Amino acid sequence: MRIALAQIVSSIDPERNLVLVADAAGQAAKAGARIVVLPEATMCAFGVSLAPVAQPLDGPWANAVRAISEVNEVTVVAGMFTPAPGGRVRNTLLATGRGVEASYDKIHLFDAFGFRESKSVAPGAEPVTIDVDGVTVGLATCYDVRFPGLFQALADRGAVLTLLPASWGAGPGKQEQWDLLTRARALDSTTFIAACGQADPVSVGLIPRGSAPTGIGGSVLVSPLGVVVDQLGDGPGMLIADIDPAEVEQARQEIPVLANRRF
Repeated sequence: MRIALAQIVSSIDPERNLVLVADAAGQAAKAGARIVVLPEATMCAFGVSLAPVAQPLDGPWANAVRAISEVNEVTVVAGMFTPAPGGRVRNTLLATGRGVEASYDKIHLFDAFGFRESKSVAPGAEPVTIDVDGVTVGLATCYDVRFPGLFQALADRGAVLTLLPASWGAGPGKQEQWDLLTRARALDSTTFIAACGQADPVSVGLIPRGSAPTGIGGSVLVSPLGVVVDQLGDGPGMLIADIDPAEVEQARQEIPVLANRRF
């Protein structure tokens, strides 16, 4: 199965960001990809109030993404924000197109490094998988990568590939942590990890907004044995790669960490 990771710099304008989604879907479809993954916060970059931006899953922004996926005949996975009780929002992944219709609300919220995502975002509760061409695919978001249990839970539900849209915060050691964590989660779960981050705004001449996690790039595909298959730099770009589910079965025979777990 061919996948595409579209590393973009989203703006604070949801309509403008739909153009980025359409461009990415078109490029992915032309390359023969079955899934195109865009980052967390594709709908609207962090650093502004999210409640006025949030829309329901049947709202105009999500419906526009559905139309894009239909026109290009590709499954689109993209980060958006949906309303939650108490004036907060949910940090939601929309997965749509080619028979897929699902959403995942980020479970682990980024209350770290001086940022308090939980002040404006309500957590999700349930792991989510989707079926793409008979392949079970898990969904996770950014800070989730620090919690191996979620990735093993997705593997227990049959995932051979987990998609990880992100808007990773910059700072000392953060690139090294991103690289280490994505490889570790692949090994923990013996699945492919396809992590799609926001490109670094600085790479396109923009100044990041305060302490908001606006991305460092580094989108990466990691094999179930923890090997980096391909990785982007810090600027916008697209990673195209082929996933062979048989590699997951082979890895699980060689390193049966899921079967050997005691906790």
